[in-house]
Amino acid sequence: MVTPARQVMDAAAIERALTRVTHEILERNKGTAELVLVGIRSRGVHLARRLQGKIRSIEGVDVPMGIIDITLYRDDLSSGRQQPAVRATQIDFGIDEKRVVLIDDVLFTGRSVRAALDALIDFGRPRNVQLMVLVDRGHRELPIRADYVGKNLPTAITEAVHVRLTESDGCDEVVIAAADEP
Repeated sequence: MVTPARQVMDAAAIERALTRVTHEILERNKGTAELVLVGIRSRGVHLARRLQGKIRSIEGVDVPMGIIDITLYRDDLSSGRQQPAVRATQIDFGIDEKRVVLIDDVLFTGRSVRAALDALIDFGRPRNVQLMVLVDRGHRELPIRADYVGKNLPTAITEAVHVRLTESDGCDEVVIAAADEP
């Protein structure tokens, strides 16, 4: 029997989680000095922009925000499944000695984050890299842990977590579904 998809975060819950995480980032870094945000394509970019706006409203500072595409750094390219679509990475500022907050929607096996770290190091040597994810669903294959988590969401390996954001999907929600459901 297939379990129907269920919403685990609505727009208000996502907003609360991002507000809380923004305060945690500012507190841990003692403000915005040397702080930069880098969103992993694609939904990590939308989350990074939202965090940038929240920091602006709290601190009155526009922290630099960049976009990183991890396509060519993925470790599953050799599986030959399909030709990857490479999109632009846009980091228009130096990251040397910066406190980089890397932002993604879901932390699962850790492989996307590993690819993002490899890509990020091509741009310089940050003071540190911190990881923010909206959802941590467990099932790590690599020793990677998020510094900031919107929601810890234990899942079965047979389930999929779908983060939907207004900017790309028309609504804000997090849904758990069977792995083969959209």
